[in-house]
Amino acid sequence: MLHYLKLLLWPFALLYGGIMALRNWFYAKGILASRRFKVPVIVVGNLTVGGTGKTPHVEYLIRLLHNYKLAVLSRGYKRKTRGFILADAQSTPAILGDEPFQYHRDFPEVTVAVAESRVEGISKMQEHVPATQVFLLDDAFQHRAVQASFYILLTDYTRLFYKDFVLPAGLLREPKYGAKRADAVIVSKCPRSIEIAELKRIKANVLKYTSKDTPVYFSTFGYGKPVAMSTQFQARKEIILLTGIANAAPLVTYLQGQGYSILQHLNYPDHHTYTLQNLTDLKQLLQQPAYRNASILTTRKDAVKMQDSALASRTSQLPIGYIPVEVVFLDDAAGFDQQLLAHVQTFQATETV
Repeated sequence: MLHYLKLLLWPFALLYGGIMALRNWFYAKGILASRRFKVPVIVVGNLTVGGTGKTPHVEYLIRLLHNYKLAVLSRGYKRKTRGFILADAQSTPAILGDEPFQYHRDFPEVTVAVAESRVEGISKMQEHVPATQVFLLDDAFQHRAVQASFYILLTDYTRLFYKDFVLPAGLLREPKYGAKRADAVIVSKCPRSIEIAELKRIKANVLKYTSKDTPVYFSTFGYGKPVAMSTQFQARKEIILLTGIANAAPLVTYLQGQGYSILQHLNYPDHHTYTLQNLTDLKQLLQQPAYRNASILTTRKDAVKMQDSALASRTSQLPIGYIPVEVVFLDDAAGFDQQLLAHVQTFQATETV
């Protein structure tokens, strides 16, 4: 049935793909304006709709480039505001969006802002914080109005871009050859048990669509010990899992491998906005006999939203904690780090000439 549906949608995919290819050609030829800045602008993005692990990879870059004055700019997906907004002490997930609020909360030394127009966003951030040395743009691979200095393309191991099709027949935002803009490709969410032969096979397929000799890296998620969000939390093996992310499967696999018994998985859509009613329902669920000895585990992305001032008092009444996650490179972390650091250092050297 799915096969026939894709066939029916194929003409629309050809039309959409043609429009996106023409748009890219206009930018490549300079018919549509694309602005380049005098500081490093590093884009983390993808070709595919949905989560590929951009947030943990941006956080990896923040840690890697901690010696520089950093700024993170995002569109602020599903925020309830518009225009340019610089994060401050009054910011909430509703004002910034989920991921920007998480960056702001977890990395207070980093300047964070949101704007639909990345050109406007970078320009205004430079006005507010002229000492900024590096800009990180979250989910901006298709935002061609900015000509970034370095493009990082993520592709999910379970949804490799070269196996997919353009919307609406598939999940690609643009044709596969958009990968040619990438300065580095990261295959994310890989299993730790992946074999060398498979790494080579994936790399060869990726390189069919990128520029020659584009580095291809492989990463996975490293999960840490649960972090308490309230004094009620105890690290128990019987849990209610609470997620509002694009793909919870890697987390579920990890928890099961660690011996957790997931009594119930409350799997909300990505970017879910938690309400007092959600937390009240959760508290009532814990009062049922089957769940009285259970703890609640969630993700860091969900945790920051539930610790917002409007929900914090209710969250503190729950036995809830979150699982921290970090990016772990499987093959050549040193090579990736060196490539990024060398790129930024090239700009620094130019400034001193």
